[in-house]
Amino acid sequence: MTDFFLGVIAIAVLAMAMIQVGVIVFALRTARRVGEAVARFEHDVRPIVANLQSMSADAARTASVASAQVQRADQLISSLTTRVSDTVAAVEASVVSPAREAYAVLQGVIAALAAFRNGPVSPGRRPAASEEEDPLFIG
Repeated sequence: MTDFFLGVIAIAVLAMAMIQVGVIVFALRTARRVGEAVARFEHDVRPIVANLQSMSADAARTASVASAQVQRADQLISSLTTRVSDTVAAVEASVVSPAREAYAVLQGVIAALAAFRNGPVSPGRRPAASEEEDPLFIG
């Protein structure tokens, strides 16, 4: 009977060895397939990564161009504001100031005409307002 058990043990060891060899072969095939899948994935992803890098470079260039345009617009608005302010000051100096002077001259002419129309003031004739104010003066 011992030879029988030794035969069973030998067959069991042989079966376990064959199973182990089968598992090792299966693991090697699976590892090779995983390696190929990773290589395909890297091959497929490489253009995507290159496109993303290109897009990020384009976005950076666009942002710098937009920043430059905003700075130019700010300078343009600042320059425009200064020019409008200078133009308003020039118009005011060339129109308003002579208009004031002309108005003052007109007021002087009106006062002169009124003085000629009323005639000279006689010494005996005094305005009534000054007579009423004299008794109120405390001094």
